[in-house]
Amino acid sequence: MKQEKNNTSLSGTGGKLRSQDWFGKKNKDGIIYRSWMKNQGMPTDMFDGRPVIGICNTFSELTPCNAHFRDHAEMVKRGVLEAGGFPLEFPIMSLGETLLKPTAMLFRNLASMDAEESIRGNPIDGVVLLTGCDKTTPSTVMGAASVGLPTIVVPGGPMLNGRYKGQTIGSGTHVWKFDEDMKTGKMTQEECEFAESCMSRSIGHCMTMGTASTMACMVESLGLTLSGASAIPAADSRKKQMAQLSGRRIVEMVNENLTIDKILIREAFENAIMVNAAVGGSSNFIIHLTAIAGRIGIELTLDDFDSIGSKIPLLLNLMPSGKYLMEDFYYAGGLPVILHELKNKLHKNVVTVTSKNHHENINGNTECFNDDVIATYNKPLIPEAGCVVVKGNLALNGAVIKPSAATPALMKHKGRAVVFESIEDYNARIDDPGLDIDQNCVMVLKYVGPVGYPGMPEVGNMALPKKILEKGIKDMVRISDGRMSGTAYGTAVLHVSPESAIGGNLALVQNGDMIELDVTQRKLHLHVSDEELEKRRATWTQPKPAAERGYVSMYINHVMGADKGADLDFLQGSSGSVVTRDSH
Repeated sequence: MKQEKNNTSLSGTGGKLRSQDWFGKKNKDGIIYRSWMKNQGMPTDMFDGRPVIGICNTFSELTPCNAHFRDHAEMVKRGVLEAGGFPLEFPIMSLGETLLKPTAMLFRNLASMDAEESIRGNPIDGVVLLTGCDKTTPSTVMGAASVGLPTIVVPGGPMLNGRYKGQTIGSGTHVWKFDEDMKTGKMTQEECEFAESCMSRSIGHCMTMGTASTMACMVESLGLTLSGASAIPAADSRKKQMAQLSGRRIVEMVNENLTIDKILIREAFENAIMVNAAVGGSSNFIIHLTAIAGRIGIELTLDDFDSIGSKIPLLLNLMPSGKYLMEDFYYAGGLPVILHELKNKLHKNVVTVTSKNHHENINGNTECFNDDVIATYNKPLIPEAGCVVVKGNLALNGAVIKPSAATPALMKHKGRAVVFESIEDYNARIDDPGLDIDQNCVMVLKYVGPVGYPGMPEVGNMALPKKILEKGIKDMVRISDGRMSGTAYGTAVLHVSPESAIGGNLALVQNGDMIELDVTQRKLHLHVSDEELEKRRATWTQPKPAAERGYVSMYINHVMGADKGADLDFLQGSSGSVVTRDSH
């Protein structure tokens, strides 16, 4: 994939700023562009050629993780003004993981289109992305990457640690535990409702190493944030400081012509893969990083994630892979400590938003204050912890598993398939006492991939049957073409590709088939002959599309497989930032 050259003229190159193609015009168009802006009380000298900074805000009260972003935007504005820039805040579609149906992932690509076109079509010289909840980070970065302006990310920050009856509890991770306790009678409805408030007791996103925290670590490891930004709790005053400093820095980046494509080079993506393994990041990381790479013109394959990340040790003791939470991570030193421990692995030729590399950024800021939270590279929590890619006749293009969240004894397993033909089928039968299942079986869920659901929901960590939980069994092998919440745990094989809805072999699995998983051998095999699979395929009927109009229909017709990042095929690459025609 060929990346288009950024041909934007910026002050760092000795030319005029891009925004002057709007505000610098001396004709009727210039009058229109300036005059209507002045109805907000902006004086004439704001249009004198200073850098215009767009603040892309994903604030929404329907996205509770991002509901505090109005304050962050004001701090960014303060920093931009201090540095001599002109801040202009704009909204885009906000994707709330906790409320949006059928799944926020369905709309990630739509939000990326919103971000891209809003950035390109407006008089913006540099952009600050305010991100938090899972999909708001990759969608805005994808959009910004397809434009190519100077870009900096301000992560919204995790919630404070949850506390319940003297215990530390983590958002998301304890949802699954509370659900199991409710099923087995260990927790009442009233106790659960009280625990809910204890779990979500401050502003911010999930404080486990779920997808939101994973995405924050991802953008810092890519070099798109100021050093140390990813772990600061949302309620900590230093988060506002980071927002203000980011506002100052984006103005400098415009003056330096430090565009996003100069940061997102191949080695930056490889650094991010290694860091994700070290922090025990979400398996969703694979899909989102792949999609971002596709926008910048860099090809990442599933094999890259395995070869680069699977041998990296786990250094961070955080839920769901460990026992601590993001607040503890920050107090222990945050991501700079992880970067320091990986100093002999990370590429040093990667420029970050500071115009320096990671090693220069963290110099003198690498002390670990709690080695029970952050382990050393030589004494890790787990020797090999990165996501692993398994392949076989059940996943010709690959599937992924997160070993640090799985049960070691199940990493090599052969069992009888118990098949659920849809999420509705699963919900209807999973707790049926007559369901023919035991702990040695392999649970299989079909039609929850990008096309099938649609949108590829976080249902891959299927809750175990009540009768299995009552035996004290906490984990079984589960296989689907869906995703798993980053806050979840269990031996879940995810992102099976090709997916069942387009005729992948997962669609052909029947009850009683033997399925073999061998993570060490990178193997996922359905013990059914090719001849039998072809017989089954001849009688298979593709499900009716979930929609025949609107965005969902477009998504179904153009979404690529999970192994390609589940982006829309026509959004690959960059269109640059040039807009040649005026609006009047």
